[in-house]
Amino acid sequence: MNLEQARTNMVEQQIRTWEVLDQEVLDLLYVIPREEFVPQQHRALAFSDLELPIGEGERMWQPKLEARVLQELALKRTDRVLEVGTGSGYLTALMAHRAAEVRSVEIRAALAAFGRGNLERHGTDNVILEVGDAALGWGGHAPYDAIVLTGSTPVLPQGFLEQLAPGGRLFAVVGEAPAMQARLVTCTAPGASHSVDLFETVLQPLANAEQPRRFRF
Repeated sequence: MNLEQARTNMVEQQIRTWEVLDQEVLDLLYVIPREEFVPQQHRALAFSDLELPIGEGERMWQPKLEARVLQELALKRTDRVLEVGTGSGYLTALMAHRAAEVRSVEIRAALAAFGRGNLERHGTDNVILEVGDAALGWGGHAPYDAIVLTGSTPVLPQGFLEQLAPGGRLFAVVGEAPAMQARLVTCTAPGASHSVDLFETVLQPLANAEQPRRFRF
């Protein structure tokens, strides 16, 4: 398998065609080797337009989603980022390359260890990994300049909005299958925000995600 040709095909055929045109984002996909964050048994599929199993019932995002989210967040070198769900650590590494610090919280200890191993192998030194449940927020180190939820949530918890710094951006997939929206929320001032729905998708829910209130008769 020609890894570099496969990587180029991924960028040109999957990612550019999904409205990812930021050249810095595209260049970064060549810098951080995605195949080294994929479980060994799935490496031949590292550049495929698929969600790949990473253990514990979880899946790695499609490459186009990773790149699109990175573009939408428009991270700066001064940004402090909260990632809810470390998974393989690949998106963590992409964001760490562009931000000042990424704090990534993973609820499953085995996945946290997998992500930690991948990140340490690549010498990523501006990531803080924690094991815990951040499905409703992770307030101890707020405010954050960017927040990413790597699993869906039926409703977006208010706690995340309160933990955004002014000008901060939050990416989340909100709703329930089959109707979920990829949403970008920007904090415009303390207590005020602006939301844009970017595209429709379906994503596995976060463990312990907040549930909508349902009427009982």
